[in-house]
Order: sequence, then C-alpha cells, then structure tokens
Amino acid sequence: MSYKWIGAMLIVGSCSGFGVSLAVHQKREELLLRQLIRILDEMLWELPYQLTPLPELIRHAVEKSSGAIRLFFRSVADQLDRQVLPDVLCCVEAELKEPISAYPRVKKMILLLGSSLGRFDLAGQLKGLTAVKEQCACELRELRTDREPRLRSYRVLGLCAGAALAILLI
Repeated sequence: MSYKWIGAMLIVGSCSGFGVSLAVHQKREELLLRQLIRILDEMLWELPYQLTPLPELIRHAVEKSSGAIRLFFRSVADQLDRQVLPDVLCCVEAELKEPISAYPRVKKMILLLGSSLGRFDLAGQLKGLTAVKEQCACELRELRTDREPRLRSYRVLGLCAGAALAILLI
C-alpha cells in the first residue's frame, strides 16, 4: 500500500518538475534573446566607426556577454579566423550545438544573423544587423506577452497532470 503512495508522489513530483522546467526554459530563452540584442547593439555601434574585421567584431561584441551565447560566438569567430568554411552562415551552422539549438527562437535569429553577416558592404551590413535586431525585439516582445500567467499555467498544468495520472494509477 505504501509503495502506491510513494509512486504517486514521485509521479506528481516529476510532472510538476516538468512544468517548472518549461517555465525555466522560457525564461532562459528570453535571457538569450536579450543577450543577442545587446550583442547586435555592440556590433551596430562599433562597425560604422572602426570597420573592424568580422571575427574581431564578434569577439568585441560578446565581451560583456556570458554563458552559452558567448561561447557560441567565440567559436564562430574562431571558425571565421580559420577560414575553412566558405561563409559566415556555414560557420554559424557548424557551431550551432545543443545549448543554443534547444531554443528555437534564438536559433532562428542566429541563423538569420549568420545569413546576413559578411555578405554586403557597410550600409547593407548595418541594415542587416538592424533587421535582425528588430526581429529579435519582436520575438522578445512576443515571449513577454502574458508571460506570468503562461508560466504559472505551465507549473499548474504540470502539477494537475501529475495528480491526474497518480489518481488514475492508484
């Protein structure tokens, strides 16, 4: 009899944990989008005045960032320095691994950035960076819309699903 209750508590706990992990995942995606916007701002501020080469521009832009996004962009800059792959998009795709690729909106923005970097003259480059920044801001606004009720419902639905499953199994 007690094994059933222990199993029920484990089911409720794991389903609740899944709901909480969904909420944490969304908060992390918001953080990564904010960091990406800051990186794009740094690029937009530095590029017109210094005409920095692309690998160094990326390294300068990510100096104030941290975590997975910083490691990702440093790896892209290293790939660009090696000049093994033909363009920036190929370098971005080669370095796009698990920490970043788990967030679909961030992945989409990074691929959009990779497709516009290094293809145009200065004016086109600035327009491309501005367009990616605006798209990131739009994605961030979309994530922030009704954020608290959505995150609360993720947690509550996880708890309720766990309770329902435990009731069915008991």
